[in-house]
Amino acid sequence: MNPFPIKKEIVLEYAKQLGIERLGYATIRQIVMIANKLEQYSGTKFIRTEMGVPGLPATPIGIEAEIEALKKGVASIYPPIEGIGTLKTELSRFAKLFLNIEINQEHCIPTVGSMQASIAMFMTVNRCNQAKDTILFIDPGFPVHKRQVAVLGMKYESFDIYEYRGKKLKEKLESYLKKGNISAFLYSTPNNPSWICFTNTELKIIAELAEKYDVIALEDLAYFGMDFRQDFGKPGQPPYQSTVAHYTDNYVLLFSGSKVFSYAGQRIGALLISDKVFNRKYPDLCKIFSADIFGQVVLKEVIYTLSSGTAHTPQYAMAATLKAVNDGNYDFLSVTKEYGRRANAMKQAFLENGFKIVYDKDEDQELADGFYFTVAYPKMTGEELLGELLRYGISALTLDTTGSTRKEGLRICTSQTSIERVEELRERLKAFSVK
Repeated sequence: MNPFPIKKEIVLEYAKQLGIERLGYATIRQIVMIANKLEQYSGTKFIRTEMGVPGLPATPIGIEAEIEALKKGVASIYPPIEGIGTLKTELSRFAKLFLNIEINQEHCIPTVGSMQASIAMFMTVNRCNQAKDTILFIDPGFPVHKRQVAVLGMKYESFDIYEYRGKKLKEKLESYLKKGNISAFLYSTPNNPSWICFTNTELKIIAELAEKYDVIALEDLAYFGMDFRQDFGKPGQPPYQSTVAHYTDNYVLLFSGSKVFSYAGQRIGALLISDKVFNRKYPDLCKIFSADIFGQVVLKEVIYTLSSGTAHTPQYAMAATLKAVNDGNYDFLSVTKEYGRRANAMKQAFLENGFKIVYDKDEDQELADGFYFTVAYPKMTGEELLGELLRYGISALTLDTTGSTRKEGLRICTSQTSIERVEELRERLKAFSVK
């Protein structure tokens, strides 16, 4: 017996039990919980598109290296706060081979996932200049970044890039920078949740304004190389991943092993701090910290007080994986291209049933297929649409919490839906569309 659609009253009752006042503003974890409850109630497995967890096995290279490190006894030894030497070397090599940029290995710092990398940056950049105490988010973006800033009691501003692609970005970005209170701006490319990829035109604008207004560009590369319209997976060969670092030295890159190596459970990421920013003196840092050199503050005060370094064995896992990638022995992007195949099939299922793609282009180019995409349905808000799709066994996330102005949209994550389940998704969408 088909359990769908689930009665609307059941969905609302579970939302109430979980303290969800409005589905549109529910956190990712709250959507996970309500989907779990509805899945149990219906006795039928949901199509889970709400949470961006890896849907592929962790790289065996990392697992084997981590086991070997444990056998050698590193579990009883505190890891160096600056990171183990082999990982720092491979991070620097990776930056050269896949981004075509030079970063001193001493300025490559392992972190407890890119989440620690971002909060460490917020804690530092907002103290570099007393007049610049505000982060600017180029949205849509990962909602938890704003929660980090709020938890720290700091300020942020934001705008949705939807209407400001290409050359239009300059005037919009400068309207914020002219105020003189912006310390840094953060954006992701490829982007969570929209999967837009910032074009070279846009990155040049960000770089130009970072220089003009002395602002640090925080570039989140959590989905490194996963713009599958080009092959960024050949070490030392163009094309290289697009980055603001090609146009300015005022940058810090946030790197993650969670998606590109499916190593989310071990919480391993890195900060790649430009040589200029790492060594720069900011006198105002001394008002909070005991030093005025950016990189020393990050290492000896921020990372130290946050976690006293990054767990030992995941560092060995990341070092071994990156070495294999850098040596050309492991094509990590050939593995993650599975997400592109899933996205293509899932998009077709939505489009065939009356949906449209919300963020659909990078300037004049069709959006890549990858880890996320965004959808809307005629005459429905994202909140209304989510409530209805839950009744048909499909979970998702509204764009309301991401800084997007597209209140009609939902973020769809491809990672947990195998190709084999796309037909099931199509049937549920068809049942929804003809209700």
